[in-house]
Amino acid sequence: MPTIHRRFATKLKQHRKARDLTQTRLAAKVGLSLGYIARLEIGMHDPPLSTLAKLAKALKVSVAELVE
Repeated sequence: MPTIHRRFATKLKQHRKARDLTQTRLAAKVGLSLGYIARLEIGMHDPPLSTLAKLAKALKVSVAELVE
């Protein structure tokens, strides 16, 4: 069973790709670095709620959709 970080990482990448966004474009939309986005997508970080909210808004999904 995947860890919470891995599930979040997978969902983040899926939603980003579904919206034809590169990691670079997503990073720019939410004001984060490309490296941080890349690390989120491989499950290296546990982002704070404020970051989850920014990502959800940029991807037009709920925070719950990113973390379920």
